[in-house]
Amino acid sequence: MEQGKNQFIYVLRLAPRLRKEENWTDRDENAVERHFAKLKELLNEGKLLLAGKTEGLDDKTFGIVVFEAETQEEAEKIVRSDPAVSEGVMTAELFPYHVALMRKSL
Repeated sequence: MEQGKNQFIYVLRLAPRLRKEENWTDRDENAVERHFAKLKELLNEGKLLLAGKTEGLDDKTFGIVVFEAETQEEAEKIVRSDPAVSEGVMTAELFPYHVALMRKSL
């Protein structure tokens, strides 16, 4: 992890209406595809540490994104620019974070 970079985590939760598969629209699916593309972009930029989600599609389902940013403002901008968040498919809660231990290779 680069010196001078701060770590953050944002927790994603589906909009309640999307906890039932029949409620998903093409617009929702497209936002999630662009969300994944945005995460790949952060990975290619060297900012993303990891991202993933729990199994299931219910009120306990959540995703996490752990990444590096220089400032809180940059971190907030990253979260706001996530298509799934900006289009209301998911809500996001941002926290300063610090990875204490990490396996060298996943």
